Amino acid sequence: MKAVRKATIKHAFKRDWRLYVFLIIPVVYTLVFKYIPMGGLVIAFEEYKVRKGIWGSDWVGFENFLKFFESYQFGRVVKNTIILSLYNILAGFPVPIIFALAVNSIRNEKFKKFTTTVVNLPHFISTVVIVGIVFMLFNSRTGIYGNLGYLLTGDFPTDLFASPSSFRHMYVWSGVWQNFGWNSIIYTAALSSVDPTYHEAAQIDGATRFQRILHVDLPSIVPTIITMLILRMGTVMTLGFEKIYLMQNSLNLSASQVISTYVYEVGLSASGSGDFSYATAIGMFNNLIELILVVVVNKISKKVSDTSLW
Repeated sequence: MKAVRKATIKHAFKRDWRLYVFLIIPVVYTLVFKYIPMGGLVIAFEEYKVRKGIWGSDWVGFENFLKFFESYQFGRVVKNTIILSLYNILAGFPVPIIFALAVNSIRNEKFKKFTTTVVNLPHFISTVVIVGIVFMLFNSRTGIYGNLGYLLTGDFPTDLFASPSSFRHMYVWSGVWQNFGWNSIIYTAALSSVDPTYHEAAQIDGATRFQRILHVDLPSIVPTIITMLILRMGTVMTLGFEKIYLMQNSLNLSASQVISTYVYEVGLSASGSGDFSYATAIGMFNNLIELILVVVVNKISKKVSDTSLW
């Protein structure tokens, strides 16, 4: 049996060797930039000194983790990260699904393509430009928000960028606007595989277009929705560093200081302590929580709906 299996593998490799050659580049890339750097995570358990190197620095065990847990920043950065992430999921996850269902029901193909193209364009705008647009629109003096407030009340409105609660809304909804079109592509692709006979049968039974969306289209993409939700839950503790850092200031810091920006502050910023071990420990803690969330959500999904990643 083993000999037959080896012969089969050898035959497959001989037949498709060109495809395996193409795999060399991504495999090497993954090993060099994804797996080998994991060896550097050991500095989270050390008092890392550049002159001593990774393997020569003094071992301190879980001291860096305890330092983070006992820090006054721990509660704030974890709370802000969770609030922003859950808000982002609650606001941003349903929108691409609703948009995909709506676009799929459009009969005019030209209008459908035009709409899809328009809503996909913001995804390709850089983060810096998106933040610049947000600043220009919601500036309390020169932006549309400021001018409208002045016209309606005779006075300039409050500065939204100085308000911690306003920061959350601007961060989340600008992200929803930027990415909902792009995120809807996978649902649109799933809807394209729905058997047209289901719609025909529903029409014969007198179902309206909305009823067909609710009882034919939506159930057909439920497995895709669950899979995407599981993957999304794996990023609950991860937020886009660039956008938050660009929108962050000393006035909204109580709501905008998240784990990613705190890691940068303590590890790399000029005003920070340059403590690489401490920053690595925080990052490792963050990744561990994400791993646990993926496993838990996947297990719950498997029990509830029989849909899971593994």
